[in-house]
Amino acid sequence: MSDLYDIIIIGGGPAGLTAGLYASRGGSKTLLLEKTAVGGLVAITENVENYPGFPDGINGFDLTNLMEKQARKFGLEITTGEVIQITPEKSKSDSFIIKTSSAEYKTLSIIIASGTIARKLGIPGEEKFTGKGVSYCATCDAPFFKDKEIVVVGGGDAAVEEALFLTKFVKKISLVHRRDRLRATKVIRDQALKHPKFNFIWNSRVTGITGENKTEKVTVENINDQTSREITVNGVFIFIGFIPNTSFLKDVIDLDETGYVLANAEAQTSRTGIFACGDVIKKRLRQIVNACGEGSVAASNARHYVDGLKGMAYK
Repeated sequence: MSDLYDIIIIGGGPAGLTAGLYASRGGSKTLLLEKTAVGGLVAITENVENYPGFPDGINGFDLTNLMEKQARKFGLEITTGEVIQITPEKSKSDSFIIKTSSAEYKTLSIIIASGTIARKLGIPGEEKFTGKGVSYCATCDAPFFKDKEIVVVGGGDAAVEEALFLTKFVKKISLVHRRDRLRATKVIRDQALKHPKFNFIWNSRVTGITGENKTEKVTVENINDQTSREITVNGVFIFIGFIPNTSFLKDVIDLDETGYVLANAEAQTSRTGIFACGDVIKKRLRQIVNACGEGSVAASNARHYVDGLKGMAYK
Protein backbone atom coordinates (compact mmCIF):
# COMPACT_ATOMS: atom_id res chain seq x y z
CA MET A 1 0.00 0.00 0.00
CA SER A 2 1.34 3.40 -0.97
CA ASP A 3 1.32 6.61 1.04
CA LEU A 4 -1.91 8.56 1.30
CA TYR A 5 -2.51 10.87 -1.68
CA ASP A 6 -4.69 13.96 -1.61
CA ILE A 7 -5.89 13.34 -5.18
CA ILE A 8 -5.54 10.47 -7.60
CA ILE A 9 -6.44 11.13 -11.22
CA ILE A 10 -7.48 8.21 -13.41
CA GLY A 11 -6.67 8.92 -17.05
CA GLY A 12 -3.87 10.83 -18.78
CA GLY A 13 -5.54 12.67 -21.63
CA PRO A 14 -5.85 16.49 -21.78
CA ALA A 15 -8.49 16.56 -19.01
CA GLY A 16 -6.44 14.38 -16.67
CA LEU A 17 -3.19 16.21 -17.38
CA THR A 18 -4.82 19.59 -16.80
CA ALA A 19 -6.34 18.35 -13.55
CA GLY A 20 -2.88 17.11 -12.57
CA LEU A 21 -1.33 20.46 -13.36
CA TYR A 22 -3.85 22.41 -11.31
CA ALA A 23 -3.87 19.97 -8.41
CA SER A 24 -0.09 19.64 -8.06
CA ARG A 25 0.54 23.34 -8.64
CA GLY A 26 -1.96 24.02 -5.87
CA GLY A 27 0.12 21.98 -3.46
CA SER A 28 -1.87 18.75 -3.39
CA LYS A 29 -0.04 15.42 -3.28
CA THR A 30 -1.29 14.11 -6.62
CA LEU A 31 -0.86 10.92 -8.62
CA LEU A 32 -2.05 10.28 -12.17
CA LEU A 33 -2.73 6.70 -13.25
CA GLU A 34 -2.73 5.93 -16.98
CA LYS A 35 -3.25 2.41 -18.25
CA THR A 36 -1.27 2.82 -21.50
CA ALA A 37 0.49 5.98 -22.69
CA VAL A 38 -0.16 9.52 -21.52
CA GLY A 39 -2.01 11.64 -24.06
CA GLY A 40 -5.23 9.78 -24.73
CA LEU A 41 -6.91 9.82 -28.14
CA VAL A 42 -5.37 13.21 -28.90
CA ALA A 43 -1.90 11.69 -29.02
CA ILE A 44 -2.73 9.87 -32.27
CA THR A 45 -4.04 12.99 -34.02
CA GLU A 46 -1.65 14.07 -36.74
CA ASN A 47 -2.33 17.79 -36.45
CA VAL A 48 -4.44 19.74 -33.94
CA GLU A 49 -5.44 23.01 -35.60
CA ASN A 50 -8.12 24.29 -33.21
CA TYR A 51 -6.29 24.42 -29.88
CA PRO A 52 -5.69 28.05 -28.84
CA GLY A 53 -2.12 29.31 -29.02
CA PHE A 54 -0.94 27.23 -31.98
CA PRO A 55 -1.95 29.12 -35.17
CA ASP A 56 -0.08 26.66 -37.38
CA GLY A 57 -1.41 23.64 -35.51
CA ILE A 58 0.50 21.10 -33.46
CA ASN A 59 0.93 17.35 -33.56
CA GLY A 60 -1.32 15.71 -30.98
CA PHE A 61 1.53 13.77 -29.41
CA ASP A 62 3.62 16.93 -29.11
CA LEU A 63 0.74 18.84 -27.51
CA THR A 64 0.06 16.27 -24.82
CA ASN A 65 3.80 15.81 -24.27
CA LEU A 66 4.03 19.52 -23.46
CA MET A 67 1.06 19.18 -21.10
CA GLU A 68 2.74 16.27 -19.33
CA LYS A 69 6.04 18.13 -19.03
CA GLN A 70 4.30 21.16 -17.54
CA ALA A 71 2.33 19.10 -15.02
CA ARG A 72 5.43 17.14 -13.92
CA LYS A 73 7.24 20.45 -13.40
CA PHE A 74 4.84 21.22 -10.55
CA GLY A 75 5.22 17.84 -8.92
CA LEU A 76 2.59 15.61 -10.54
CA GLU A 77 3.46 11.93 -10.17
CA ILE A 78 2.54 9.73 -13.14
CA THR A 79 2.58 5.94 -13.21
CA THR A 80 1.22 3.22 -15.45
CA GLY A 81 -1.56 1.00 -14.25
CA GLU A 82 -5.05 -0.06 -15.29
CA VAL A 83 -7.58 0.59 -12.57
CA ILE A 84 -9.54 -2.52 -11.69
CA GLN A 85 -11.45 -1.49 -8.59
CA ILE A 86 -12.29 1.50 -6.39
CA THR A 87 -13.49 0.91 -2.84
CA PRO A 88 -13.95 3.12 0.23
CA GLU A 89 -11.35 2.33 2.89
CA LYS A 90 -13.02 0.21 5.57
CA SER A 91 -11.30 1.88 8.50
CA LYS A 92 -11.87 5.42 7.25
CA SER A 93 -15.01 6.59 5.48
CA ASP A 94 -13.43 9.63 3.84
CA SER A 95 -10.70 7.86 1.84
CA PHE A 96 -10.57 5.39 -1.04
CA ILE A 97 -8.43 2.45 -2.11
CA ILE A 98 -7.67 2.19 -5.81
CA LYS A 99 -6.55 -1.19 -7.03
CA THR A 100 -4.67 -1.54 -10.33
CA SER A 101 -3.33 -4.60 -12.09
CA SER A 102 -0.07 -4.28 -10.14
CA ALA A 103 -0.55 -2.12 -7.04
CA GLU A 104 -2.92 -0.47 -4.57
CA TYR A 105 -3.12 3.24 -3.75
CA LYS A 106 -4.88 5.19 -1.01
CA THR A 107 -6.34 8.64 -1.61
CA LEU A 108 -8.67 11.21 -0.07
CA SER A 109 -10.27 12.09 -3.42
CA ILE A 110 -10.46 10.83 -6.99
CA ILE A 111 -10.78 12.54 -10.36
CA ILE A 112 -12.13 10.30 -13.13
CA ALA A 113 -10.68 11.35 -16.50
CA SER A 114 -10.57 7.95 -18.18
CA GLY A 115 -12.05 9.14 -21.47
CA THR A 116 -13.54 7.05 -24.23
CA ILE A 117 -12.51 4.85 -27.08
CA ALA A 118 -14.03 5.08 -30.53
CA ARG A 119 -16.20 2.14 -31.38
CA LYS A 120 -14.40 0.36 -34.19
CA LEU A 121 -15.56 -1.75 -37.10
CA GLY A 122 -12.96 -4.42 -36.41
CA ILE A 123 -12.12 -4.97 -40.07
CA PRO A 124 -8.82 -5.63 -41.89
CA GLY A 125 -6.81 -2.44 -42.47
CA GLU A 126 -8.68 -0.32 -39.90
CA GLU A 127 -5.93 -0.30 -37.30
CA LYS A 128 -3.12 -0.13 -39.86
CA PHE A 129 -4.47 3.02 -41.50
CA THR A 130 -5.67 4.87 -38.40
CA GLY A 131 -4.12 8.31 -38.77
CA LYS A 132 -3.33 7.52 -42.40
CA GLY A 133 -6.74 8.09 -43.89
CA VAL A 134 -8.87 6.40 -41.24
CA SER A 135 -10.37 8.86 -38.75
CA TYR A 136 -12.97 8.96 -36.00
CA CYS A 137 -13.20 12.76 -35.72
CA ALA A 138 -14.37 15.12 -38.47
CA THR A 139 -13.65 18.26 -36.45
CA CYS A 140 -10.07 17.10 -35.94
CA ASP A 141 -9.21 15.87 -39.41
CA ALA A 142 -11.58 17.33 -42.03
CA PRO A 143 -9.09 19.95 -43.36
CA PHE A 144 -6.69 17.18 -44.39
CA PHE A 145 -9.26 15.94 -46.92
CA LYS A 146 -9.93 19.17 -48.78
CA ASP A 147 -11.31 18.36 -52.27
CA LYS A 148 -10.87 14.63 -51.63
CA GLU A 149 -13.33 11.74 -51.91
CA ILE A 150 -14.13 9.93 -48.68
CA VAL A 151 -16.33 7.25 -47.17
CA VAL A 152 -18.37 7.87 -44.03
CA VAL A 153 -19.58 4.83 -42.08
CA GLY A 154 -22.72 5.18 -39.95
CA GLY A 155 -26.29 6.43 -40.13
CA GLY A 156 -27.10 7.95 -36.75
CA ASP A 157 -27.13 11.56 -35.61
CA ALA A 158 -23.38 11.71 -34.95
CA ALA A 159 -22.47 10.18 -38.30
CA VAL A 160 -24.73 12.45 -40.34
CA GLU A 161 -23.80 15.60 -38.40
CA GLU A 162 -20.12 14.85 -38.85
CA ALA A 163 -20.67 14.07 -42.53
CA LEU A 164 -22.46 17.39 -43.04
CA PHE A 165 -19.50 19.14 -41.44
CA LEU A 166 -17.18 17.29 -43.82
CA THR A 167 -19.05 18.67 -46.85
CA LYS A 168 -17.36 22.01 -46.17
CA PHE A 169 -14.06 20.41 -47.13
CA VAL A 170 -14.39 17.27 -49.22
CA LYS A 171 -15.34 16.79 -52.85
CA LYS A 172 -17.60 13.77 -52.40
CA ILE A 173 -18.94 11.62 -49.56
CA SER A 174 -20.06 8.03 -49.98
CA LEU A 175 -22.07 7.26 -46.86
CA VAL A 176 -22.26 3.55 -46.12
CA HIS A 177 -25.12 2.39 -43.90
CA ARG A 178 -26.35 -1.06 -42.93
CA ARG A 179 -30.00 -0.16 -43.53
CA ASP A 180 -32.05 1.38 -46.32
CA ARG A 181 -32.59 4.69 -44.53
CA LEU A 182 -30.79 6.93 -42.07
CA ARG A 183 -31.43 6.59 -38.37
CA ALA A 184 -30.63 10.27 -37.78
CA THR A 185 -33.31 12.78 -36.79
CA LYS A 186 -35.41 14.28 -39.58
CA VAL A 187 -33.82 17.73 -39.69
CA ILE A 188 -30.27 16.57 -40.31
CA ARG A 189 -31.43 13.55 -42.30
CA ASP A 190 -33.20 15.83 -44.79
CA GLN A 191 -30.14 18.05 -45.09
CA ALA A 192 -27.97 15.09 -46.00
CA LEU A 193 -30.44 13.57 -48.45
CA LYS A 194 -30.66 16.85 -50.35
CA HIS A 195 -26.96 17.63 -50.32
CA PRO A 196 -25.24 17.28 -53.73
CA LYS A 197 -21.98 15.93 -52.26
CA PHE A 198 -23.63 12.82 -50.78
CA ASN A 199 -23.76 9.41 -52.39
CA PHE A 200 -25.65 6.85 -50.29
CA ILE A 201 -24.71 3.17 -50.29
CA TRP A 202 -27.62 1.47 -48.54
CA ASN A 203 -27.88 -1.99 -46.98
CA SER A 204 -24.10 -2.24 -46.96
CA ARG A 205 -21.08 -2.42 -44.71
CA VAL A 206 -17.37 -1.72 -45.10
CA THR A 207 -15.42 -4.98 -44.78
CA GLY A 208 -11.85 -3.91 -45.52
CA ILE A 209 -9.50 -0.96 -46.03
CA THR A 210 -6.42 -1.23 -48.24
CA GLY A 211 -3.54 0.87 -49.57
CA GLU A 212 0.23 1.20 -49.60
CA ASN A 213 1.28 3.87 -47.10
CA LYS A 214 -2.18 5.44 -46.79
CA THR A 215 -5.84 4.64 -47.34
CA GLU A 216 -6.58 4.08 -51.03
CA LYS A 217 -9.56 1.72 -51.27
CA VAL A 218 -12.38 0.28 -49.21
CA THR A 219 -14.30 -2.92 -49.80
CA VAL A 220 -18.07 -2.58 -49.44
CA GLU A 221 -20.37 -5.59 -49.09
CA ASN A 222 -24.09 -5.55 -49.79
CA ILE A 223 -25.83 -7.16 -46.82
CA ASN A 224 -28.75 -8.48 -48.86
CA ASP A 225 -26.94 -10.37 -51.62
CA GLN A 226 -23.38 -10.52 -50.16
CA THR A 227 -21.85 -9.01 -53.30
CA SER A 228 -18.71 -6.91 -52.79
CA ARG A 229 -17.05 -4.07 -54.64
CA GLU A 230 -14.07 -1.79 -54.13
CA ILE A 231 -14.29 1.98 -53.95
CA THR A 232 -11.28 4.24 -54.49
CA VAL A 233 -11.15 6.87 -51.73
CA ASN A 234 -8.72 9.10 -49.86
CA GLY A 235 -10.20 8.59 -46.42
CA VAL A 236 -12.63 6.70 -44.23
CA PHE A 237 -14.48 8.38 -41.36
CA ILE A 238 -16.04 5.93 -38.92
CA PHE A 239 -18.86 7.21 -36.71
CA ILE A 240 -20.52 4.27 -35.05
CA GLY A 241 -20.22 5.62 -31.53
CA PHE A 242 -17.80 5.79 -28.60
CA ILE A 243 -17.39 3.58 -25.58
CA PRO A 244 -16.68 5.27 -22.23
CA ASN A 245 -13.89 3.74 -20.17
CA THR A 246 -16.03 3.17 -17.08
CA SER A 247 -16.21 -0.58 -16.56
CA PHE A 248 -14.34 -0.17 -13.25
CA LEU A 249 -16.94 2.34 -12.00
CA LYS A 250 -20.02 0.13 -11.89
CA ASP A 251 -21.62 0.28 -8.44
CA VAL A 252 -19.17 3.06 -7.47
CA ILE A 253 -20.84 6.16 -8.96
CA ASP A 254 -23.91 6.84 -11.10
CA LEU A 255 -23.54 6.29 -14.84
CA ASP A 256 -26.06 6.91 -17.60
CA GLU A 257 -27.56 4.09 -19.64
CA THR A 258 -24.58 4.07 -22.03
CA GLY A 259 -21.93 4.12 -19.32
CA TYR A 260 -20.99 7.81 -19.24
CA VAL A 261 -20.33 9.41 -15.86
CA LEU A 262 -23.00 11.75 -14.52
CA ALA A 263 -21.36 14.86 -13.05
CA ASN A 264 -22.62 18.35 -12.26
CA ALA A 265 -21.15 21.71 -13.25
CA GLU A 266 -18.71 21.49 -10.34
CA ALA A 267 -17.41 18.12 -11.63
CA GLN A 268 -18.92 16.31 -8.61
CA THR A 269 -20.26 12.81 -9.21
CA SER A 270 -22.91 10.98 -7.17
CA ARG A 271 -20.33 9.95 -4.56
CA THR A 272 -18.75 12.57 -2.33
CA GLY A 273 -15.03 12.84 -2.98
CA ILE A 274 -15.14 11.53 -6.54
CA PHE A 275 -15.02 14.07 -9.36
CA ALA A 276 -15.01 13.64 -13.15
CA CYS A 277 -13.96 15.55 -16.27
CA GLY A 278 -13.27 15.16 -19.97
CA ASP A 279 -14.84 12.84 -22.49
CA VAL A 280 -15.88 10.29 -19.86
CA ILE A 281 -18.69 12.54 -18.60
CA LYS A 282 -22.10 12.88 -20.22
CA LYS A 283 -22.04 16.04 -22.36
CA ARG A 284 -22.52 17.30 -25.90
CA LEU A 285 -19.16 18.71 -26.96
CA ARG A 286 -16.03 16.60 -26.76
CA GLN A 287 -13.03 18.76 -27.65
CA ILE A 288 -9.57 19.24 -26.15
CA VAL A 289 -10.25 22.80 -25.07
CA ASN A 290 -13.34 22.05 -22.98
CA ALA A 291 -11.76 18.89 -21.55
CA CYS A 292 -8.95 21.07 -20.20
CA GLY A 293 -11.45 23.50 -18.70
CA GLU A 294 -13.29 20.66 -17.00
CA GLY A 295 -9.99 19.31 -15.68
CA SER A 296 -9.21 22.60 -13.97
CA VAL A 297 -12.69 22.68 -12.38
CA ALA A 298 -12.36 19.10 -11.13
CA ALA A 299 -8.94 19.78 -9.62
CA SER A 300 -10.05 22.99 -7.94
CA ASN A 301 -13.06 21.35 -6.33
CA ALA A 302 -11.15 18.22 -5.35
CA ARG A 303 -8.54 20.39 -3.63
CA HIS A 304 -11.25 22.34 -1.80
CA TYR A 305 -12.86 19.07 -0.70
CA VAL A 306 -9.57 17.66 0.62
CA ASP A 307 -8.77 20.91 2.41
CA GLY A 308 -12.13 20.57 4.15
CA LEU A 309 -11.30 17.06 5.30
CA LYS A 310 -8.04 18.33 6.75
CA GLY A 311 -9.68 21.31 8.43
CA MET A 312 -7.73 23.66 6.18
CA ALA A 313 -10.52 25.03 3.99
CA TYR A 314 -10.42 28.78 3.53
CA LYS A 315 -13.65 30.31 4.81
